[in-house]
Amino acid sequence: MLETIQIRNFAIIDSVQLEFNTGMSVLTGETGAGKSILLDAIKLVAGDRAESDSVRSGCEKAEISVCFKLRDSASAHDWLAQHEMEAEGECVLRRVLHANGRSRAFINGCNATLMQLRALCDRLLDIHGQHDHQSLQLPQVQRQLLDALLGEPALLEEVRHKFDAYQSLQRRLDEAQSGTREREQRIDLLGLYCEELNQLSLGVGEFEALQDEYKRLSNAGRLLDGSGAVLAQLYDDEEHNIQSALSLCAQQLENLVETDNALAASHELISAALIQVQEASSELRSYRDGIELDGARLETINQRIATAQNLARKHRVEMTQITGLTDRLNRELEDLQGGSFDIETIQADLDRLRDDYLFSAGELSRKRQQTAAILSEQITRVMQELGMEGGSFVIDIDGASAPAAHGIDEIRYLVSANPGHAPKPLARVASGGELSRISLAIQVIMSESSQIPTLIFDEVDSGVGGGVAEIVGKKLRLLGRERQVLCVTHLPQVASQAHHHFRVEKTSRHSQTSTAVLALGDDERLEEVARMLGGVTITEQTRAHASEMIASGD
Repeated sequence: MLETIQIRNFAIIDSVQLEFNTGMSVLTGETGAGKSILLDAIKLVAGDRAESDSVRSGCEKAEISVCFKLRDSASAHDWLAQHEMEAEGECVLRRVLHANGRSRAFINGCNATLMQLRALCDRLLDIHGQHDHQSLQLPQVQRQLLDALLGEPALLEEVRHKFDAYQSLQRRLDEAQSGTREREQRIDLLGLYCEELNQLSLGVGEFEALQDEYKRLSNAGRLLDGSGAVLAQLYDDEEHNIQSALSLCAQQLENLVETDNALAASHELISAALIQVQEASSELRSYRDGIELDGARLETINQRIATAQNLARKHRVEMTQITGLTDRLNRELEDLQGGSFDIETIQADLDRLRDDYLFSAGELSRKRQQTAAILSEQITRVMQELGMEGGSFVIDIDGASAPAAHGIDEIRYLVSANPGHAPKPLARVASGGELSRISLAIQVIMSESSQIPTLIFDEVDSGVGGGVAEIVGKKLRLLGRERQVLCVTHLPQVASQAHHHFRVEKTSRHSQTSTAVLALGDDERLEEVARMLGGVTITEQTRAHASEMIASGD
């Protein structure tokens, strides 16, 4: 659950600190007040890329920090534990944006990448945007929505993996059958690559060891002088050395102990220090005597490091991947040069992989069919509740399409906005308002099926009004019973259904514009809903209407 958010110097926000609770919370405000800025801040913490103008004008940096409680997200807790970023039942995400375009991210105080932020926030919150209905017409988006509700990530990955294996072997068969010049060129190129890499023959962990040795050898003179100077102070300086001084002190105290045993502890400490100094002197002498000023070795190491770095850049891999690259290219060269291109053997393997792929893809298709039937009924029900009486929604699946990484299904969303009409593709029959309601119906069903603890709706109620808007508000409030719901809205019918209400205000002072977010009490909430109903002039009748709307949600 999203518990707190702190924002400083972001866009036109000077400083905002908010606390959120369970249930449904709404953010309202006049057009242009900056309602979307708060969600933009959350999206940045969730891994979105920052724009150059994200930092408030005149400031060096912006900072956004959010805190999630993890009691409702075992998945996020497990992810944090796996990445050694866990904390006591909570997760603090922080993003720092600098005016020069640089940014840094932190998870529970640990440095994090944007990819890590996205992976973690996928388990913590789900954001539905006001433009989702526009992308809903795209076939790939329709498939992704169905698969998100399918709940079969392992099967989806299995199909993708088997298709990739099939495609890879198909390419090998094509190469074996073609006998083209490209294969010979690949052999020649691999021969050069393998010769360079084999000549380098970089072992696992060797590059780090070479860097350490290079550092020692290149600083051998300084290490020799420094260790010798310390050794002189400890022992080698005949006139003044620590060992002689400690020895003299120990002898003097030994004589005094016979007179007063209270000095025994001091004598023991100095005697122990003398032993430590003697051991340190011995260690330093061995270290100093072992230092070699080996210019030839230094040059050899330098050349080997440079060669390894050049090859890593050439093949666009990390230094730690050089050894694996060498093995992989050697195997590929052996395959191309050897007998692994037996066409009959490859064809048999290809047929086996195809059958294996089709089996898994068929299983995926069956599960999609089952889920699609259930979802079609659920989305149809919510559509009708949202004012499209007699309308119907159908997820049509053609399981005979060409094999692909996502399976053998062509998925289409069909809709009938009026009773008695056969469902047709979404883009052909749905108007803008109808498309918004269909999108909202899908988002409600997705949210009901999701295990994500925090749901954010960014003006998804655009394009609806009146009684439909009230139904939307009740739907979101119902979701708030099970999950935390945060909704940006311009509709009083939706705002009146919330458990908690925030108002976004824009103010101007000394030629500076700022946005503030205020948590509203009961009286303030009544005035805000009345403002949303009545505009500039708020009458007692408007307030009475607002009071009635709020009471209907309680």
